[in-house]
Amino acid sequence: MDWLSIREFLFDTIKYFITVVLILFTIVYVVSITQVVGSSMYPTLKDGEILILNKLNYRFRNVKRGDIISLKYADTKYLIKRVVGLPGDKIEINNNTLLINGKAYEEKYLDKDMKYENFTLKDIGFEKIPKDMYLVLGDNRENSLDSRKIGLIKKSDINGKISLRFWPLNKVKIFSN
Repeated sequence: MDWLSIREFLFDTIKYFITVVLILFTIVYVVSITQVVGSSMYPTLKDGEILILNKLNYRFRNVKRGDIISLKYADTKYLIKRVVGLPGDKIEINNNTLLINGKAYEEKYLDKDMKYENFTLKDIGFEKIPKDMYLVLGDNRENSLDSRKIGLIKKSDINGKISLRFWPLNKVKIFSN
């Protein structure tokens, strides 16, 4: 082996190493792929659909009402839910109507025939949502493990915002709010 071959080998090895590091950085800190498991976000998301999770979004922007997020729950479990209540909000569900600070909030993404139980923040021990905490609900309110059962979630428990559904291919959709 001559010096040129060794140099070329080292140069190629460094290029591959940098590529692997960049890919790992992207997966860990920027985006990841997640799959919908269950029916708690029906009709918006269905079991088996594959999504892109934007992990950087909330480092530079605030969480917004209506965002679909992935959050950490019970050490190894991740949930996909919709942000409904923001810090400072008073939330109530009465006769299938979401009330935010006493005003009805239209939820076009819900199945109109769905019936679900009444709820207030007092049911989970709060008058209003504290700073850096959020109320999240599944779109399938009849069958969802969400803030009504697990309580408010901390901003630090949010993995990121769902940005894109890319599987199945005939249902590709960009989620923007």
